[in-house]
Amino acid sequence: MSGTHVHVARDARGVATLTLDRPDKGNAYDGDMLERLFALIGAVSENPAVRCVVLRGNGKHFGVGGDVVGDPDAHSGRPDGTGVPMPSVCLALDACPKPTIALVHGACMGGAFALAACCDVLIAADDARFAVPELRLGFPVAPYVPLFERALGPRALRRLLITGEAIGAEEALRLGVAHRLCATADRETALDETITSVLLSAPRATAEAKEDLRALRGLAPTPELMASLAEKFRRGFLAPEGVEGRAAFAARRRPSWAPPEPPTQRS
Repeated sequence: MSGTHVHVARDARGVATLTLDRPDKGNAYDGDMLERLFALIGAVSENPAVRCVVLRGNGKHFGVGGDVVGDPDAHSGRPDGTGVPMPSVCLALDACPKPTIALVHGACMGGAFALAACCDVLIAADDARFAVPELRLGFPVAPYVPLFERALGPRALRRLLITGEAIGAEEALRLGVAHRLCATADRETALDETITSVLLSAPRATAEAKEDLRALRGLAPTPELMASLAEKFRRGFLAPEGVEGRAAFAARRRPSWAPPEPPTQRS
């Protein structure tokens, strides 16, 4: 496929980085980009060598949203039913069993904002700005409402939808959209520190925790549900990761899945 504009790289730690690379268009997504991104998310989700997934943008922006002029089918797919619409890409990222980190700088708008909101951790550079401008363009934001409401809450989302105004990184942090704020010049350091923290968690246990978060969302903690979860905890406690984690804790060492501790710097 031509014009995919998404690149993937994997480092020795098992960190797969997906980079939106259409900088001359502000990383606006079109159908080709979405098909490529959807395929890559599926590939890294199934690859046991991948421990963590990073989503970022090349150039001045993370992503300005859909290419509604050049490719009006980017949001909903093509009329003939082919293609991958952005909501499907968001759901694939949301369901990824690996820890996901969005590194956001510049504009993060519309569907690109929804995509970033589907990541487990969102790091915002101080030049980041977030907006949902679809109503200003004359069409609803319907497919993304559940994703935005989960990230923002209903009251804050109502304001952003109706006004279409952008919020900065500090307000995004206050609202809980972003989890960490850093200077633009320091975003690689902030990303590396977050990756280091993520890699300390056991891969299988992390995947199960993410699955539980999706499955249990909105459910009441009935006695039956709590008993079922207690049994799941017991199985995990006795599984190989649980055994290794407890042994590492007792021996005061890092577990086998964690990267080596960096050497102590001497002055």
